[in-house]
Amino acid sequence: MKSTVCFVTALAAAVAAAPAKNSLLAARQAPKITDADILNYALTLEHLEDNFYRTALAKFDEAAFTAATNDSSFYSNLKEISSDESTHVSFLTAALTKAGAKPVAECTYDFKLPDVKTFLATSSILEGVGVSAYLGAAADIMSKAYLTAAGSILTVESRHSAYIRNALMESPFPSPFDVPLDLNEVYTLAAPFIVSCPSSNPPLPVKAFPTLTSSPDNPAKISSGTKITLLTPKVVIKPADGTSQIYAAFITVTGPVFTEATPVDGGFSLTVPEAPEGGAPVAGQSYVVLTGCNTTVTDDTVAAGPAVLEIS
Repeated sequence: MKSTVCFVTALAAAVAAAPAKNSLLAARQAPKITDADILNYALTLEHLEDNFYRTALAKFDEAAFTAATNDSSFYSNLKEISSDESTHVSFLTAALTKAGAKPVAECTYDFKLPDVKTFLATSSILEGVGVSAYLGAAADIMSKAYLTAAGSILTVESRHSAYIRNALMESPFPSPFDVPLDLNEVYTLAAPFIVSCPSSNPPLPVKAFPTLTSSPDNPAKISSGTKITLLTPKVVIKPADGTSQIYAAFITVTGPVFTEATPVDGGFSLTVPEAPEGGAPVAGQSYVVLTGCNTTVTDDTVAAGPAVLEIS
């Protein structure tokens, strides 16, 4: 009975935020995700990263990157990262075509890159999300050949992430574990950059949850025990019965770490939790969702998010 109440409360919160995209009926009627779906999902992300780096390299010159990073080798290394992403696009496109599936084409994007500093911050988030995307999708890949190929891309994305983090003077390896995200959690983070996609693209079995962001008034340095505010722009998250507790769930590889979330103007306040003994720490690029449940996090219980936080 406890799990049923938990589910109904979380579902009502999700439906209040986005009725059409978070219905239980749609989730139950969704077709089984295939390897082709997962490869096209990965290709969608690789297209985004490929375009992101090509856009930045076309907009900023070598001097701008050197000045921002104080590293004369950064520009050439960045071109290598860009080349890697283009290669990933070509590889996944060829793999889908060979398998008889139609690969998705590149979309139109808006990255909002006024300067190299913004580029670096966005790059770090995208590379971290890329790692989490491949890690989270791995369990659903049926083909051993595809799984190995995805794993080989994952390790490269992880090196990209570490390199960009180091350029930002952040720890290149802030946690002994990376964080897996599921398809919808990743798509929620990618969707704000996507303006439109070709109508001829095959549909992806993904949905975007309502947006959850870190308040600009949060402390610059966040760690376990820090009180922060998460914003829910354009939506209001409420429990089904109007009184049940809303929770913030920090995703880790050993399971979510929950903390109570208190409603405030425009969002929720909470204290960043410490992982239980024996669990993966809440550290580095971290992801938090809002839910009406404090026992599990699934696509049916997420009300908003994830938000991205850097936790030291």
